[in-house]
Amino acid sequence: MNAHSNRATWLAVSAMFILNGALYGIWASRIPAMALRHDLDAAELGLLLLLLAGGAIAAFPLAGRYADRLGAAFITLRIAVAYTLALALTALAPNVATLAMALAVFGATHGAMDVAMNTWAGEAEAHIARPVMSSFHAMFSLGAGLGAASGFAAEHWGVGILLHFITVGTGVAVLTLGFARIGWLSPTQDRVRGTPLFPLPRGPLVLVGLIAFCTSMGEGAMVDWSALLLIETAGVTAAHAALGYSVFSVAMVITRLLGDQATRVFGPTPTARAAGAIATLGAVSAVASTSYGITLTGFALMGVGYAVIMPLAFSRAARDPHLPPGTAIASVSTLGYGGLLLGPPLIGFVAYASTLRTGFALLAVLAALIIVLAGAVRADRS
Repeated sequence: MNAHSNRATWLAVSAMFILNGALYGIWASRIPAMALRHDLDAAELGLLLLLLAGGAIAAFPLAGRYADRLGAAFITLRIAVAYTLALALTALAPNVATLAMALAVFGATHGAMDVAMNTWAGEAEAHIARPVMSSFHAMFSLGAGLGAASGFAAEHWGVGILLHFITVGTGVAVLTLGFARIGWLSPTQDRVRGTPLFPLPRGPLVLVGLIAFCTSMGEGAMVDWSALLLIETAGVTAAHAALGYSVFSVAMVITRLLGDQATRVFGPTPTARAAGAIATLGAVSAVASTSYGITLTGFALMGVGYAVIMPLAFSRAARDPHLPPGTAIASVSTLGYGGLLLGPPLIGFVAYASTLRTGFALLAVLAALIIVLAGAVRADRS
């Protein structure tokens, strides 16, 4: 059906992962400026971010359904345009009420594109006939980093939010869509009888979803709590503490670039099992030590361990024998996003009841659970 070269295929899908990450990174980099513009306190900002996440979760099943029915590449390219426009809408919002609506739309387009592009990535991986999903997720991380860097530059040079969002967002979209429009024809199929409107994983995919949940719990907790853990346990300054998430992120990107090779050599289950063990070791190191260096090393190990798990989970979902790829990926994404949302507040609750170190110990338990469940990511086509 698709006679494209492996290189053209990889570049097309990678371009969409870069765009998805870049638009989100652009938005995230200007959250403080947006909060200042609308005079938002922490609680109001938290509610708005919850709306963004809620929009994404609500869009997952629809994106999966239409990716299956109309084609993942077709849906990805069109949602990419809507996602770019939605970013500009957030900057155009004149008040908090319209910002809330704009963020719900932004979250929905972000989540819909996430499902559609991962479904396309599964098709590309089958076409290329070797593991490449991890490299696609590395491109998302690269895009997010570039988007965030553009925010730093915009702040430094005093560029307004709207001008920043429109110029950089549109520029990245035009460039990446140029690579992505290769005429890829995704397989399509009629609606599967009995598929629920809001699918959750079923059968073996339940375990895949749990692995995604454990991983995203850790990722979400690292975003919000890694710096505070360093301050609490190692007694460092806020500036030094900020390095914690940077170390985690860099380790994750590098590992994702190498993750496909590990999967090719060792297979998905041994790779997932080793990744879970590394993440467990990292979490234990971060919790058990009061040394700044050892805690940073623990964060790096957590980044290495978590890096390949979500790509392996999406690859397995795309090959599920019981659900169409889009629907299967949407169901796993729902659990994965649930972990991303639940991670930070759950760690905070445990920290309030005892200590932040105890909260982080929960991540070690969840990482160890990945080791136990690793067999679920085996790409069984039967």
